[in-house]
Amino acid sequence: MNSQPADGWRMIEMASDLARQGVEFALATVVWRHAPSSGHQGARAIITADGQMHGWIGGACAEPVVIREAQRAMEERVPRLILLGDPDQFGEVAEGMTFVQMSCQSEGALQLYVEPVLPSPHLVVLGRSPMAATLAELAAGVGWRADLVDVPDFKTAHVGNRSVVVVATQGHGDEEAIEQAVTARPAFVGLVASPKRGEAVLGYLADRGVPRDLLDQVRVPVGLDLGHTSHPEIAVSVLAELVELRAKGAFDPAPLAGSNATSVEHHHPGHGHEHTTAGTAVDLVCGMTVPADESSRPFEYEGQTYYFCCPGCRAAFEKDPSAYMTVRG
Repeated sequence: MNSQPADGWRMIEMASDLARQGVEFALATVVWRHAPSSGHQGARAIITADGQMHGWIGGACAEPVVIREAQRAMEERVPRLILLGDPDQFGEVAEGMTFVQMSCQSEGALQLYVEPVLPSPHLVVLGRSPMAATLAELAAGVGWRADLVDVPDFKTAHVGNRSVVVVATQGHGDEEAIEQAVTARPAFVGLVASPKRGEAVLGYLADRGVPRDLLDQVRVPVGLDLGHTSHPEIAVSVLAELVELRAKGAFDPAPLAGSNATSVEHHHPGHGHEHTTAGTAVDLVCGMTVPADESSRPFEYEGQTYYFCCPGCRAAFEKDPSAYMTVRG
């Protein structure tokens, strides 16, 4: 899907929508170009964790590289500055920049900033007490997506593997709420209750046959110990602990949700290390990462299929495969 540089603003709007929906993605922005690259300065694209790209940042040579680097940025939770071009065009690459050779019979080059965008934390508060309502309001106030749900209305569909569930029924349906919550397998389940009450609730559920490994994941009591506090202050203590846990990465699923890519590393003499993922291959002529499918001009040689970014690379390989097997293998 092509877009002009001005259409990058549409990508910003899409990014905002995805963030509100809790979808993880990376935003790639062209910050510099050297003609005749088809990418334009200011152009943007969104790459989701499953490798789907929306928008336009460059042609066939750039797209698979950007998708790969975007997935790595999401996995590592770190933005990256990428320089795509011919190594003969540049001197020493600046520290912290990722250089990827791009040789599609073109002298173009691109510099892109790829930023992983993590979804806002999703908090589901179970209960109808004033304290439960206060907790939901406080979470929303710090940018979390917060849902306040009464226990009879709660369904496992309300949560995902990144969701944080806090049971704050104050004794009105603790057992039912905890049983449904742990069955949904969210990132975290906490119970607002005294240690004695919590022990009784978990013991009852264990007797009912709820798996012990699920019950062991319930934090009880949830919230920082602030001593004798009011109900609104309990809500503050609960949110404080959740913020602390989130900062430590306690709610991050492992492996990354939506990503089943397997990293493979190839060493290219003179050009550093090339990383590919499942579903991609390295063009042995130019070193580009390309999709391992019919769109990349497959060629069978000695029982193995090789893929290429352009007809020229495929023709060069056909003419003398052994030369490229020696250099790139």
